[in-house]
Amino acid sequence: MSDREIPPAAPAPEAPTHAPALPAKALEIASGYAFTGPALDLGALLWEGRCLPDAQVRVPLPVLNRHGLVAGATGTGKTKTLQLIAEQLSAQGVPVFLADVKGDVSGVSAPGADNDKIRSRAAEVRQRWTATGFPAEFYALGGLGHGIPVRATVTSFGPVLLSKVLGLNQTQEQSLGLIFHYADGKGLELLDLKDLRAVVAFLTSDEGKAELKELGGLSAATAGVILRSLTAFEAQGMGTFFGEPEFDTAELLRTAPDGRGVVSVLELPAVQDKPRLFSTFLMWLLADLFHDLPEVGDVDKPKLVFFFDEAHLLFGDASKAFLESITQTVRLIRSKGVGVFFVTQTPKDVPADVLAQLGNRIQHALRAFTPDDQKALKATVRTFPDSAYDLEELLTGLGTGEAVVTVLSEKGAPTPVAATRLRAPESLMGPVEPAALDRAVTGSPLFERYAQPVDRESAYEKLRRREEPEPERQPEPKRRPKDDRGAGGDKGERGERGQRGQRERRGDASVVEQVVGSGMFKSLARSIGTQIGREITRSVFGTARRRR
Repeated sequence: MSDREIPPAAPAPEAPTHAPALPAKALEIASGYAFTGPALDLGALLWEGRCLPDAQVRVPLPVLNRHGLVAGATGTGKTKTLQLIAEQLSAQGVPVFLADVKGDVSGVSAPGADNDKIRSRAAEVRQRWTATGFPAEFYALGGLGHGIPVRATVTSFGPVLLSKVLGLNQTQEQSLGLIFHYADGKGLELLDLKDLRAVVAFLTSDEGKAELKELGGLSAATAGVILRSLTAFEAQGMGTFFGEPEFDTAELLRTAPDGRGVVSVLELPAVQDKPRLFSTFLMWLLADLFHDLPEVGDVDKPKLVFFFDEAHLLFGDASKAFLESITQTVRLIRSKGVGVFFVTQTPKDVPADVLAQLGNRIQHALRAFTPDDQKALKATVRTFPDSAYDLEELLTGLGTGEAVVTVLSEKGAPTPVAATRLRAPESLMGPVEPAALDRAVTGSPLFERYAQPVDRESAYEKLRRREEPEPERQPEPKRRPKDDRGAGGDKGERGERGQRGQRERRGDASVVEQVVGSGMFKSLARSIGTQIGREITRSVFGTARRRR
């Protein structure tokens, strides 16, 4: 983490009406970005092939919880745009979450490397570039890869999201919901995949068939499909992502001692071949935050900005219920101070109902090599407001690190479409060394809390105990008759036992205090809290509601 203090906020630029060098159309566009309050600097306006540093393109800080979209073909600079926005949010005291699919965002924690390209870009857009690292935490799903392990219990994950991971159809998804309902009602805690597998296996066994009938609407054949899907999923090594200690998503809302927002980087290269898993896990993180955060309405700055990379993977083959849940979560989480940016190749990757919630747009170049590409290009153009540019021509001609921008103004109205040459990130544009990454992970105060998996008694153990024969009861020992000294013996014996009991109780109290004070106990207590009560309240995603 860098110890650099937060620089004072730059004064808001005046509308550039004093700049006669700007063409009339460019002046009109630039005036739409002359905000009076705090804002993030994206870059300088491009007009008729020229970069105009007097016309700065910005996005107001308070509207970052109105969500956004960063789109563009592979290799056009989307990742560097995320890094640029994340840095400025952190400097303004806003925590950020970044999904690092390719493994090249870890450099946000280290100062950037000065070179000719950086200096040239900074001069073009009138940027005062200073190499700066930002406070960061690194996470990994289930500890697979470099990072603090992020796990969720099966109960907390819920049936809707789990159905997406398992590739179940809508009927099977509804059946899985009934199985969760059964487990909740019977006090069978679903902490990891073997717990859920044990419950499904029990319901399809001779002993559990009667209870399967009572559920209603759940056929033995469907239960068998779910069981086979779970077994195959676990055989692929995916069981490590589910269990305890469960990750507390409130960790994502932290700020550093110097007041800057912590950038939480979820390292995903180790699970690139499981895109459905990591995209659904990101949705769990967002849904969990949605449950726990209070309503705050409009805020001066967001509580968290969440970047959802490879967003098209989330929506592919999704059930209607799943899409409706995403739409509702995105629509409502804004009032809790959380902004969500979807990152994908074209806007058509995002359903229309979700796209309508995204007020801030940064569109990098698109390629139009095939008829499908041409259709995607025309569809993208139609999603923008009327523009002074020929957007079809512009979007195919943008260079790396250039984008078409439209955001919400401080009054909530869309700004004019602005072709923009983007600023350069001040942190390292690339991954940090593996050794430095490992040191950052093991040196984090969160490592002790989440690194070691825990397997406490839950549905699997309880159902196995039901299958074991009860041990034969031993005859009770005969009671010794009381003598003249009474049941407790003489006073000396009773006194010695009392003193020994006090010593034991003091020792027990000391051990209990040490255990209760440990980070592992606190994390387990949060997870156990989801199991209190016979019936667990669930959200629109079927995830368990928790109170911290």
